[in-house]
Amino acid sequence: MKLTDIGPAWGKILRGHKPLLSLEITRECPLRCPGCYAYEPGHLGPSGPLRQLNDYRGEALVSGVLSLVRRFKPIHLSIVGGEPLVRHHELGILLPKLAGMGIEVQIVTSAVRRIPPQWQAIRNLHLVVSVDGLPAEHDKRRSPATYERILQHILGHRITVHCTVTRPQVQRPGYLSEFASFWSQREEVKSIWFSLFTPQEGEQCEERLDACDRQVAIAELARLRERFPKVNMPRAVLEGYNRPPASPQECIFARTTNCISADLTTRISPCQFGGHPVCSECGCMASAGLASIGNHKLGGMVRVSKIFDVSKKLGEHYSQWAS
Repeated sequence: MKLTDIGPAWGKILRGHKPLLSLEITRECPLRCPGCYAYEPGHLGPSGPLRQLNDYRGEALVSGVLSLVRRFKPIHLSIVGGEPLVRHHELGILLPKLAGMGIEVQIVTSAVRRIPPQWQAIRNLHLVVSVDGLPAEHDKRRSPATYERILQHILGHRITVHCTVTRPQVQRPGYLSEFASFWSQREEVKSIWFSLFTPQEGEQCEERLDACDRQVAIAELARLRERFPKVNMPRAVLEGYNRPPASPQECIFARTTNCISADLTTRISPCQFGGHPVCSECGCMASAGLASIGNHKLGGMVRVSKIFDVSKKLGEHYSQWAS
């Protein structure tokens, strides 16, 4: 592996930049999903709950997002919420502009409303639909974004299905396989992703995986990627799930991503989860993938993470000196 194999983000890191941007585009969401980290009381720290934060709409939102993009110059923008499709009119204006700027854009949605057909023609747009398991469990948790609605609202699009693996799913033999089989048969689905449930400190809930559950889940995901071509779980991600970063300071994803909430000002820290996530139980796909890259030894000698640390410090020093 060479430094250039890590991608265009590396050059920005060398200059002290965070090349990834995650944006909560709205505080609004018609869903009330149990355990949604975005609406936990501690998600934004002293800024208070997300639903109490000021947010924007119309031209103010469009110009605000474009201002952030020009400021941070990301190569990848992840638009989350709230529910992004609540602001579908504004997104209809924003997305072509972002495509024209050459930015890769990912929208994470529940597909509670129809995804506009005209978005099919937008370059660099990636649609990720969150699905919490099979219909019986998902529809109970995510109504009104039921399976029936999702299947109607994704017609004509190419999407990635994302499922967060929880303890009840792991404890039911064949559950994840049944999930992968169902979505693999849908022509609209190009990829299936699985994250692992990431708890907050002190959180005790039925979704939380214990150490044994985690190993069972990782082994099952390794089997699914062999059985179902649409299950896009690179070996590097599975390795990252086995060895998550010990703290936000050791998480390359957290250190290379600016996370901004719905007022377009409030920072979400230490990562997109906000609050106080248990890093030793992190199940974030992006964190796991970058952690695996960080653990790789160049020439069998020096870990990429060590080179990253030095490069980022040099880049930050250079940025301060240049300014």
